[in-house]
Amino acid sequence: MLEIRGVSKSFGGVKAVDGVSFMVEANEIHGLIGPNGAGKTTMINLISGLLKLSAGEILLEGKPIQDLSAHEKARIGVARTFQNLRLFANLSVRRNIEVAESEHSGKPDHDPDLIEDAIDRFGLRGDVDQSPRNLPYGQMRRLEIVRALALRPKVLMLDEPAAGMNPDETDQLFKNLTWLRERHTCAIILIEHDLKFILSACEKLTVMNMGSVVASGLPDDVTKNPEVINAYLGKGA
Repeated sequence: MLEIRGVSKSFGGVKAVDGVSFMVEANEIHGLIGPNGAGKTTMINLISGLLKLSAGEILLEGKPIQDLSAHEKARIGVARTFQNLRLFANLSVRRNIEVAESEHSGKPDHDPDLIEDAIDRFGLRGDVDQSPRNLPYGQMRRLEIVRALALRPKVLMLDEPAAGMNPDETDQLFKNLTWLRERHTCAIILIEHDLKFILSACEKLTVMNMGSVVASGLPDDVTKNPEVINAYLGKGA
């Protein structure tokens, strides 16, 4: 579904992303992990179009998309959430979702029941007329995911969706991601520091450190990699 080929991004003389390559299959939950400053969010910004590549290619279903703008990528099926919430505070929960849904309404693969089902599944039904600013933090996180889903994405990128959630909320998020993938076929890229959550949710992992990929593959294999242990899990792991 998504292929990253030798992607690099430089800011002046600093290479934030350096020759990164990995693939994400259709309907796969793929974890993108690493220590702070590894380049994970920069990578998501490059895939989503918020940043322009310095080098490399990004392919969606075999077609290069690296030169498209963020809104063009969103319209062809690349959606994301943010580390720092970016909701429309002056619009209701319902309108936040409708803004995204309007981009997809009427397309041949439009599923009119998907978002109503997601509103129920993510526990937002009782808050649809509320302003997002009145919601608890966990609810705002869930709203951002449902809004991204309203684009009917082929690739959905979630940047630390469990941040600030308690263990019960994180457990429910895992169940919701499993439901989401069953209800709507898409590849999911998940950035998260909660290792237990990542290992439970993901079929494949790509580990970044200092802008480069140090390991990629099955979770059991990746977490035994000495470079991963040193860079991410800690030398004492």
